[in-house]
Amino acid sequence: MTEPKNNVPLLYIIAGEPSGDQLGARLMAALKEETQGNIQFIGIGGERMSAEGLESLFPISEISVMGLAEVLPHIPNILRRIKQTKEHVLETKPSALITIDAPGFSLKVSKGLKETSIPLIHYVAPSVWAWKPKRAEKISKYLDHLLTLLPFEPPYFEKHGLATTFVGHPVLEGELMTVLDRVGICKELSLDATAPILTVLPGSRRGEVARLGPVFKEAVAELVKTLPNLQCVIPTVKNVRSAIDDLADNWPTPVRVIEGVTGKHKAFKCSDVALAASGTVALELAVDHVPTVVAYKVSPVTAFLAKFLVKIKYASLANILLDREVQPELIQEKCNAPDLVKQISSLFHNKEKREEQINGYREAIVKLKAGDDMPSTKAAKTILSVIAEAKH
Repeated sequence: MTEPKNNVPLLYIIAGEPSGDQLGARLMAALKEETQGNIQFIGIGGERMSAEGLESLFPISEISVMGLAEVLPHIPNILRRIKQTKEHVLETKPSALITIDAPGFSLKVSKGLKETSIPLIHYVAPSVWAWKPKRAEKISKYLDHLLTLLPFEPPYFEKHGLATTFVGHPVLEGELMTVLDRVGICKELSLDATAPILTVLPGSRRGEVARLGPVFKEAVAELVKTLPNLQCVIPTVKNVRSAIDDLADNWPTPVRVIEGVTGKHKAFKCSDVALAASGTVALELAVDHVPTVVAYKVSPVTAFLAKFLVKIKYASLANILLDREVQPELIQEKCNAPDLVKQISSLFHNKEKREEQINGYREAIVKLKAGDDMPSTKAAKTILSVIAEAKH
């Protein structure tokens, strides 16, 4: 167990899924930079946070579950892990608890620690503007500070007295490519730069890959009929690599599976079009100016309940920011091979449609900036300020 050092902050950081692990790793790097390395970390994270020096209490795959129906079989283990985590936080007595996204897990941990003197900071606001707006008031009763990614979020929480800071969206901190030459990247990935390339992203959770993978594969099989020299690249993460390898077996086109964040951005740089599960990756594709079709499908039970709970018109953040459909969205029953093929083909063949989407991306990205600091730097400065205030 990490032992606190005199006058060196010990931060307990919790990330519950791959996107949170990436966010946590960048935050840890920024905190090291701001403190000249005089900081310690403990908590729960994935491979990227581990690379920054975090020894995870348990694998984040145990709590990376999404969907109202999908989470039910995992509830007993998640409840056990919540109890274990609360006890571990109390045992380690950190300078602050920073929970990142994954509200179903992380906010339950925070709520259980509201009577302690530990500053409770949450990074990534619950989407109260999309569903369950009453959560804003509930979390304001026990959190000390909230860091938001989107510019329109703070007022939802500030009106309930929760100190909230818009830090900007981490998608702006995409991996910097040292080589931007498309031909060179294609060669590295064993792809033909003169033939059409489609990036396929069926999700970073096993449930997503299971639901979206077969539909995406069927759509590619249809696309080959009009794009016979089509190539595909499937970026993935470690926790679903085996499922992606199974999916790529007998793939209808030449396909390259690539793991890791750097590999993902290389795939984006050489792709003409992308087919992506709804989520942060759709925004990453927007930042990299890749024309994209967004698709998603959940279990019938989750879909039925969502009709009564979800309050927004769009799933894609680029579309939400602009209040119009820049990225075509094919959700639930629309997530089928014929409709996917129609939208993807349009992006491959219609230059004006691609340019219109990219112009929309530029407009959306401007809205994601919060001043001159990078999002992780602004988040780190805010966290250190909260800790300093708590000492007085």
